Amino acid sequence: MPENLSQSQIDELMKRMHSGAVDTETEKKPKVKDYDFSSPKKFTKEQLKSLNGLHDNFARVLSSYFTSTLRDVCEVEVLQIEEERYFEFNNALPDNSLTGIIDFKPEDEHYEETSLILDMTTSLGYLLVERMLGGTSHSGEVFVPQRDFTEIELTLLNSIFQQITKYLQESWCSYVPVATTLTSLETNARLLQAFSPQDVVVIAALSVTMDNYSGTITICLPAESLEEVVDSFKSRYSRAIKQQDPEKEQEKRNLIMDSIKHSDIEIKAVLDSFQMSLGDILQLQVQDVIALNKNINSDICVMVDDEPWYNAKLGVSKLKKSVKLIDVVAV
Repeated sequence: MPENLSQSQIDELMKRMHSGAVDTETEKKPKVKDYDFSSPKKFTKEQLKSLNGLHDNFARVLSSYFTSTLRDVCEVEVLQIEEERYFEFNNALPDNSLTGIIDFKPEDEHYEETSLILDMTTSLGYLLVERMLGGTSHSGEVFVPQRDFTEIELTLLNSIFQQITKYLQESWCSYVPVATTLTSLETNARLLQAFSPQDVVVIAALSVTMDNYSGTITICLPAESLEEVVDSFKSRYSRAIKQQDPEKEQEKRNLIMDSIKHSDIEIKAVLDSFQMSLGDILQLQVQDVIALNKNINSDICVMVDDEPWYNAKLGVSKLKKSVKLIDVVAV
Protein backbone atom coordinates (compact mmCIF):
# COMPACT_ATOMS: atom_id res chain seq x y z
CA MET A 1 0.00 0.00 0.00
CA PRO A 2 1.56 3.38 -0.97
CA GLU A 3 2.54 5.74 1.86
CA ASN A 4 0.37 8.88 2.25
CA LEU A 5 2.27 12.20 2.29
CA SER A 6 1.75 14.59 5.16
CA GLN A 7 0.81 18.24 4.59
CA SER A 8 4.34 19.38 5.45
CA GLN A 9 5.84 16.95 2.93
CA ILE A 10 3.46 18.17 0.24
CA ASP A 11 4.36 21.82 0.98
CA GLU A 12 8.08 20.98 0.82
CA LEU A 13 7.65 19.17 -2.50
CA MET A 14 5.73 22.09 -4.00
CA LYS A 15 8.39 24.52 -2.82
CA ARG A 16 11.16 22.48 -4.45
CA MET A 17 9.17 22.27 -7.71
CA HIS A 18 8.76 26.06 -7.86
CA SER A 19 12.47 26.57 -7.13
CA GLY A 20 13.48 24.19 -9.94
CA ALA A 21 15.10 21.63 -7.67
CA VAL A 22 12.73 18.94 -8.98
CA ASP A 23 12.60 18.23 -12.69
CA THR A 24 8.91 18.03 -13.61
CA GLU A 25 9.47 17.30 -17.30
CA THR A 26 9.36 13.67 -18.26
CA GLU A 27 12.09 12.42 -20.51
CA LYS A 28 10.93 11.86 -24.06
CA LYS A 29 11.55 8.26 -25.01
CA PRO A 30 12.04 7.26 -28.63
CA LYS A 31 9.11 5.49 -30.22
CA VAL A 32 9.77 1.78 -30.47
CA LYS A 33 7.69 -0.45 -32.72
CA ASP A 34 7.50 -4.12 -31.85
CA TYR A 35 8.46 -6.54 -34.63
CA ASP A 36 7.80 -10.25 -34.50
CA PHE A 37 10.76 -11.99 -36.18
CA SER A 38 8.94 -15.34 -35.96
CA SER A 39 6.24 -13.90 -38.24
CA PRO A 40 7.93 -11.59 -40.78
CA LYS A 41 5.84 -9.41 -43.04
CA LYS A 42 5.48 -10.73 -46.57
CA PHE A 43 3.95 -7.67 -48.21
CA THR A 44 5.50 -4.23 -48.61
CA LYS A 45 3.61 -1.01 -47.98
CA GLU A 46 3.26 -0.49 -51.74
CA GLN A 47 1.74 -3.93 -52.20
CA LEU A 48 -0.71 -3.38 -49.34
CA LYS A 49 -1.58 -0.02 -50.86
CA SER A 50 -2.35 -1.74 -54.17
CA LEU A 51 -4.54 -4.27 -52.36
CA ASN A 52 -6.30 -1.40 -50.60
CA GLY A 53 -7.01 0.29 -53.94
CA LEU A 54 -8.30 -2.99 -55.39
CA HIS A 55 -10.71 -3.54 -52.51
CA ASP A 56 -11.72 0.12 -52.57
CA ASN A 57 -12.99 -0.40 -56.14
CA PHE A 58 -14.68 -3.60 -55.00
CA ALA A 59 -16.35 -1.73 -52.14
CA ARG A 60 -17.80 0.90 -54.48
CA VAL A 61 -19.35 -1.75 -56.73
CA LEU A 62 -20.62 -3.67 -53.70
CA SER A 63 -22.19 -0.49 -52.33
CA SER A 64 -24.31 -0.09 -55.48
CA TYR A 65 -25.31 -3.76 -55.41
CA PHE A 66 -26.40 -3.68 -51.75
CA THR A 67 -28.26 -0.41 -52.29
CA SER A 68 -30.39 -2.01 -55.02
CA THR A 69 -30.85 -5.30 -53.13
CA LEU A 70 -31.70 -3.73 -49.76
CA ARG A 71 -33.75 -0.94 -51.37
CA ASP A 72 -31.98 1.55 -49.12
CA VAL A 73 -28.87 3.71 -49.28
CA CYS A 74 -25.90 1.54 -48.32
CA GLU A 75 -22.22 2.45 -48.06
CA VAL A 76 -19.35 -0.04 -48.18
CA GLU A 77 -15.87 1.16 -47.22
CA VAL A 78 -12.49 -0.47 -46.65
CA LEU A 79 -11.64 -0.39 -42.95
CA GLN A 80 -8.15 -1.90 -43.02
CA ILE A 81 -5.75 -4.22 -44.84
CA GLU A 82 -3.41 -6.12 -42.53
CA GLU A 83 -1.36 -9.31 -42.20
CA GLU A 84 -1.83 -11.90 -39.49
CA ARG A 85 -1.76 -15.64 -38.85
CA TYR A 86 -4.70 -17.70 -40.06
CA PHE A 87 -5.49 -19.03 -36.60
CA GLU A 88 -5.95 -15.44 -35.37
CA PHE A 89 -8.51 -14.82 -38.11
CA ASN A 90 -10.28 -18.14 -37.52
CA ASN A 91 -10.43 -17.71 -33.74
CA ALA A 92 -12.05 -14.29 -34.16
CA LEU A 93 -14.95 -15.76 -36.15
CA PRO A 94 -18.12 -16.59 -34.20
CA ASP A 95 -19.41 -20.16 -34.07
CA ASN A 96 -22.49 -19.21 -36.07
CA SER A 97 -21.00 -17.53 -39.14
CA LEU A 98 -21.72 -17.03 -42.82
CA THR A 99 -18.57 -17.86 -44.75
CA GLY A 100 -18.02 -18.48 -48.46
CA ILE A 101 -15.06 -20.43 -49.88
CA ILE A 102 -13.99 -18.92 -53.22
CA ASP A 103 -11.71 -20.66 -55.69
CA PHE A 104 -9.14 -18.15 -56.96
CA LYS A 105 -7.38 -19.09 -60.19
CA PRO A 106 -5.06 -16.67 -62.07
CA GLU A 107 -5.07 -17.14 -65.83
CA ASP A 108 -1.27 -17.06 -65.88
CA GLU A 109 -0.03 -20.62 -65.31
CA HIS A 110 3.01 -19.31 -63.40
CA TYR A 111 0.76 -18.41 -60.46
CA GLU A 112 -0.70 -21.03 -58.16
CA GLU A 113 -4.40 -21.64 -57.78
CA THR A 114 -5.64 -20.96 -54.26
CA SER A 115 -8.76 -20.21 -52.22
CA LEU A 116 -10.17 -17.09 -50.59
CA ILE A 117 -12.48 -16.85 -47.59
CA LEU A 118 -15.27 -14.28 -47.54
CA ASP A 119 -17.03 -13.90 -44.20
CA MET A 120 -20.22 -11.88 -43.72
CA THR A 121 -21.83 -11.02 -40.39
CA THR A 122 -24.96 -13.12 -39.82
CA SER A 123 -27.07 -10.03 -39.11
CA LEU A 124 -26.29 -8.72 -42.61
CA GLY A 125 -27.23 -12.12 -44.02
CA TYR A 126 -30.63 -12.08 -42.30
CA LEU A 127 -31.19 -8.48 -43.42
CA LEU A 128 -30.47 -9.41 -47.05
CA VAL A 129 -32.82 -12.40 -46.88
CA GLU A 130 -35.60 -10.30 -45.34
CA ARG A 131 -35.33 -7.57 -47.97
CA MET A 132 -35.17 -10.11 -50.82
CA LEU A 133 -38.42 -11.63 -49.54
CA GLY A 134 -40.15 -8.24 -49.47
CA GLY A 135 -39.52 -7.21 -45.86
CA THR A 136 -39.64 -3.54 -45.00
CA SER A 137 -38.31 -3.42 -41.41
CA HIS A 138 -35.89 -0.65 -40.56
CA SER A 139 -32.20 -1.54 -40.73
CA GLY A 140 -31.84 -0.79 -37.02
CA GLU A 141 -34.44 -3.46 -36.22
CA VAL A 142 -32.79 -6.52 -37.80
CA PHE A 143 -34.09 -9.68 -36.20
CA VAL A 144 -31.38 -12.30 -35.72
CA PRO A 145 -32.90 -15.63 -34.66
CA GLN A 146 -30.87 -17.91 -32.41
CA ARG A 147 -30.72 -20.76 -34.93
CA ASP A 148 -28.88 -21.86 -38.05
CA PHE A 149 -29.85 -20.64 -41.49
CA THR A 150 -32.58 -22.68 -43.19
CA GLU A 151 -32.10 -24.31 -46.59
CA ILE A 152 -34.26 -21.64 -48.27
CA GLU A 153 -32.25 -18.85 -46.64
CA LEU A 154 -28.96 -20.49 -47.66
CA THR A 155 -30.20 -20.79 -51.25
CA LEU A 156 -30.97 -17.06 -51.36
CA LEU A 157 -27.65 -16.18 -49.71
CA ASN A 158 -25.80 -18.47 -52.12
CA SER A 159 -27.09 -16.37 -55.04
CA ILE A 160 -25.90 -13.21 -53.27
CA PHE A 161 -22.46 -14.70 -52.63
CA GLN A 162 -22.31 -15.74 -56.30
CA GLN A 163 -22.88 -12.12 -57.32
CA ILE A 164 -20.32 -10.85 -54.81
CA THR A 165 -17.81 -13.37 -56.19
CA LYS A 166 -18.43 -11.99 -59.69
CA TYR A 167 -17.77 -8.43 -58.54
CA LEU A 168 -14.61 -9.56 -56.75
CA GLN A 169 -13.36 -11.15 -59.97
CA GLU A 170 -14.01 -7.93 -61.92
CA SER A 171 -12.03 -5.93 -59.35
CA TRP A 172 -9.08 -8.33 -59.57
CA CYS A 173 -9.19 -8.38 -63.38
CA SER A 174 -8.47 -4.66 -63.34
CA TYR A 175 -4.99 -5.65 -62.11
CA VAL A 176 -4.40 -9.23 -63.27
CA PRO A 177 -6.68 -11.68 -65.15
CA VAL A 178 -8.20 -14.19 -62.71
CA ALA A 179 -11.22 -16.48 -62.46
CA THR A 180 -13.17 -16.78 -59.20
CA THR A 181 -15.78 -19.41 -58.36
CA LEU A 182 -17.85 -19.83 -55.21
CA THR A 183 -17.28 -23.46 -54.16
CA SER A 184 -19.20 -23.65 -50.87
CA LEU A 185 -21.10 -21.64 -48.27
CA GLU A 186 -20.42 -22.60 -44.64
CA THR A 187 -22.20 -21.62 -41.43
CA ASN A 188 -19.72 -23.08 -38.92
CA ALA A 189 -16.35 -21.34 -38.77
CA ARG A 190 -14.80 -24.15 -36.69
CA LEU A 191 -15.11 -26.56 -39.63
CA LEU A 192 -13.07 -24.39 -41.98
CA GLN A 193 -9.80 -26.09 -42.92
CA ALA A 194 -8.76 -23.85 -45.80
CA PHE A 195 -5.23 -23.06 -44.58
CA SER A 196 -2.73 -24.14 -41.97
CA PRO A 197 -3.10 -22.33 -38.61
CA GLN A 198 0.38 -20.82 -38.92
CA ASP A 199 -0.06 -19.60 -42.50
CA VAL A 200 0.26 -15.85 -43.02
CA VAL A 201 -2.87 -14.31 -44.51
CA VAL A 202 -3.97 -10.83 -45.54
CA ILE A 203 -7.24 -9.65 -44.03
CA ALA A 204 -9.33 -7.06 -45.89
CA ALA A 205 -12.07 -5.72 -43.61
CA LEU A 206 -14.99 -3.83 -45.20
CA SER A 207 -17.74 -2.00 -43.31
CA VAL A 208 -21.35 -2.05 -44.50
CA THR A 209 -23.42 0.84 -43.09
CA MET A 210 -26.98 2.03 -43.67
CA ASP A 211 -29.11 4.22 -41.40
CA ASN A 212 -28.76 2.69 -37.90
CA TYR A 213 -27.24 -0.61 -39.05
CA SER A 214 -23.57 -1.53 -39.35
CA GLY A 215 -22.09 -4.85 -40.44
CA THR A 216 -18.78 -6.16 -41.78
CA ILE A 217 -17.48 -8.26 -44.64
CA THR A 218 -14.04 -9.80 -44.21
CA ILE A 219 -11.92 -11.29 -46.98
CA CYS A 220 -9.04 -13.62 -46.08
CA LEU A 221 -6.30 -14.00 -48.70
CA PRO A 222 -3.33 -16.42 -48.33
CA ALA A 223 -0.06 -14.47 -48.48
CA GLU A 224 2.08 -17.35 -49.78
CA SER A 225 0.02 -17.88 -52.94
CA LEU A 226 -0.76 -14.24 -53.67
CA GLU A 227 2.66 -12.75 -52.97
CA GLU A 228 3.85 -13.19 -56.56
CA VAL A 229 0.49 -12.09 -57.98
CA VAL A 230 0.48 -8.87 -55.97
CA ASP A 231 4.14 -8.30 -56.80
CA SER A 232 3.24 -8.34 -60.51
CA PHE A 233 1.00 -5.30 -60.11
CA LYS A 234 2.35 -2.53 -62.30
CA SER A 235 2.68 0.99 -60.97
CA ARG A 236 0.39 2.25 -63.70
CA TYR A 237 -2.35 0.07 -62.20
CA SER A 238 -2.14 1.71 -58.78
CA ARG A 239 -5.57 3.21 -59.41
CA ALA A 240 -6.94 0.12 -61.12
CA ILE A 241 -7.35 1.32 -64.68
CA LYS A 242 -9.59 -1.23 -66.30
CA GLN A 243 -8.65 -2.48 -69.77
CA GLN A 244 -11.50 -1.83 -72.19
CA ASP A 245 -12.66 -4.26 -74.85
CA PRO A 246 -11.91 -2.78 -78.34
CA GLU A 247 -15.30 -3.98 -79.67
CA LYS A 248 -17.15 -2.32 -76.78
CA GLU A 249 -15.16 0.88 -77.33
CA GLN A 250 -16.16 0.89 -81.01
CA GLU A 251 -19.80 0.34 -80.04
CA LYS A 252 -19.59 3.35 -77.71
CA ARG A 253 -18.13 5.50 -80.50
CA ASN A 254 -20.87 4.42 -82.92
CA LEU A 255 -23.53 5.18 -80.31
CA ILE A 256 -22.11 8.66 -79.75
CA MET A 257 -21.93 9.32 -83.49
CA ASP A 258 -25.55 8.17 -83.96
CA SER A 259 -26.68 10.64 -81.31
CA ILE A 260 -24.84 13.67 -82.76
CA LYS A 261 -24.89 13.06 -86.54
CA HIS A 262 -28.28 14.78 -86.88
CA SER A 263 -26.96 18.00 -85.35
CA ASP A 264 -27.03 21.12 -87.57
CA ILE A 265 -23.59 22.56 -88.41
CA GLU A 266 -22.89 25.67 -90.48
CA ILE A 267 -20.77 25.13 -93.60
CA LYS A 268 -19.66 28.06 -95.77
CA ALA A 269 -17.40 28.49 -98.76
CA VAL A 270 -15.07 31.48 -98.42
CA LEU A 271 -13.92 32.99 -101.70
CA ASP A 272 -11.36 35.33 -100.12
CA SER A 273 -10.78 37.55 -97.11
CA PHE A 274 -9.14 40.97 -97.06
CA GLN A 275 -9.02 44.21 -95.07
CA MET A 276 -10.36 47.65 -95.88
CA SER A 277 -10.22 50.89 -94.00
CA LEU A 278 -13.37 52.21 -92.38
CA GLY A 279 -13.30 55.25 -94.65
CA ASP A 280 -13.30 53.06 -97.80
CA ILE A 281 -16.16 50.96 -96.43
CA LEU A 282 -18.25 54.08 -95.77
CA GLN A 283 -17.78 55.17 -99.40
CA LEU A 284 -18.97 51.88 -100.90
CA GLN A 285 -22.07 52.13 -103.11
CA VAL A 286 -24.21 49.83 -105.19
CA GLN A 287 -22.58 48.75 -108.49
CA ASP A 288 -19.07 49.22 -107.02
CA VAL A 289 -16.58 46.50 -107.96
CA ILE A 290 -14.19 45.15 -105.31
CA ALA A 291 -11.05 43.50 -106.67
CA LEU A 292 -9.93 40.41 -104.72
CA ASN A 293 -6.35 39.26 -104.23
CA LYS A 294 -7.08 35.76 -105.61
CA ASN A 295 -6.80 34.47 -109.14
CA ILE A 296 -10.11 33.40 -110.70
CA ASN A 297 -8.85 29.79 -110.91
CA SER A 298 -7.51 29.68 -107.33
CA ASP A 299 -8.94 27.29 -104.72
CA ILE A 300 -11.40 28.49 -102.13
CA CYS A 301 -11.71 27.38 -98.49
CA VAL A 302 -14.72 25.48 -97.13
CA MET A 303 -15.30 26.23 -93.43
CA VAL A 304 -17.10 23.94 -90.97
CA ASP A 305 -18.18 25.84 -87.85
CA ASP A 306 -15.63 28.57 -88.67
CA GLU A 307 -12.83 25.98 -88.94
CA PRO A 308 -11.08 25.37 -92.32
CA TRP A 309 -11.74 21.75 -93.37
CA TYR A 310 -11.45 21.51 -97.18
CA ASN A 311 -9.93 23.14 -100.24
CA ALA A 312 -12.39 23.38 -103.11
CA LYS A 313 -12.99 24.69 -106.65
CA LEU A 314 -15.82 27.11 -107.44
CA GLY A 315 -18.09 26.08 -110.33
CA VAL A 316 -21.63 25.49 -111.59
CA SER A 317 -23.82 22.39 -111.28
CA LYS A 318 -27.37 22.20 -112.65
CA LEU A 319 -27.50 25.98 -113.09
CA LYS A 320 -26.46 26.54 -109.49
CA LYS A 321 -23.24 27.84 -108.01
CA SER A 322 -21.35 24.86 -106.51
CA VAL A 323 -18.05 23.94 -104.94
CA LYS A 324 -16.06 20.77 -105.61
CA LEU A 325 -14.02 19.46 -102.66
CA ILE A 326 -10.43 18.78 -103.63
CA ASP A 327 -8.59 17.82 -100.45
CA VAL A 328 -8.68 18.06 -96.68
CA VAL A 329 -6.95 20.94 -94.96
CA ALA A 330 -4.07 19.66 -92.83
CA VAL A 331 -4.72 20.24 -89.13
